[in-house]
Amino acid sequence: VQLQASGGGLVQAGESLRLSCAASGSIYNINRMGWYRRPAGKQRELVADITNGGTTTYADSTKGRFIISRDSAKNTMYLQMNSLEPEDTAVYYCNARKTIIGGYQNYWGQGTLVTVSS
Repeated sequence: VQLQASGGGLVQAGESLRLSCAASGSIYNINRMGWYRRPAGKQRELVADITNGGTTTYADSTKGRFIISRDSAKNTMYLQMNSLEPEDTAVYYCNARKTIIGGYQNYWGQGTLVTVSS
């Protein structure tokens, strides 16, 4: 599975950005996709994820501001980020979890930088 993330950039506080993550390769049996982020000097954290059935989970810090979605026909996941805050500054990574025999395997995209200025 290959994941290509795009859409990062520099914005001011209060503005919006939309990230995209295109999946390709052996994408069968992917049962969950998500966005994670790593602020400078901190550990990677979950931003939001979405199951094949459309169930979504959000970090408390992003609830009400971010919206995760998937377009199965395009094999693409999106993260609409609204009301951005300087604390949202981080490298954002897309993730796909695939069911395999005995468990599951995670795949990661290359990361896209989001910088929010105050």
